Amino acid sequence: MEDKTVCIEFTINREKKALQIPSRMSALTVIRDILGLTGTKEGCGVGECGACTIEVDGQAINSCLMFGAQLDGCNVLTVEGLEKEGQLHRIQKAFLDNHAVQCGFCTPGILMSTHALFEENANPDDEEITKAIAGNICRCTGYQQIFASIKDACSTKTGNG
Repeated sequence: MEDKTVCIEFTINREKKALQIPSRMSALTVIRDILGLTGTKEGCGVGECGACTIEVDGQAINSCLMFGAQLDGCNVLTVEGLEKEGQLHRIQKAFLDNHAVQCGFCTPGILMSTHALFEENANPDDEEITKAIAGNICRCTGYQQIFASIKDACSTKTGNG
């Protein structure tokens, strides 16, 4: 069975895009393979690990579970879009300052889940933070530095983000 193609138009990291893609291509494949934004990772491919988390219209979404065609008309943010004009987003800065990254594979997804949380609630409590990153698996850390970084980013309102 031949896969049909669809035309989509959307905004990603503040840039408008118009693409023709196979109708069954995942949003993850569009982002990584067509647009070359490799910060978004494929871990499990079934929506369990969170490495592929992006923000679509302000919501944290596992891009491996979304068809690329569903991006049509949406505003998408990937980890590459957090930085503005050479300035790290406060979430990225907090992760750096707290040494919250080991291998780094999970980091983009956790950053995006945290960003979506902050868009909804600039000062989340511990339970809200835990819930926001519950879909992100990190196999290297015990989550202490990740959690500390998110708490620090809550209290840092200056700079980018």
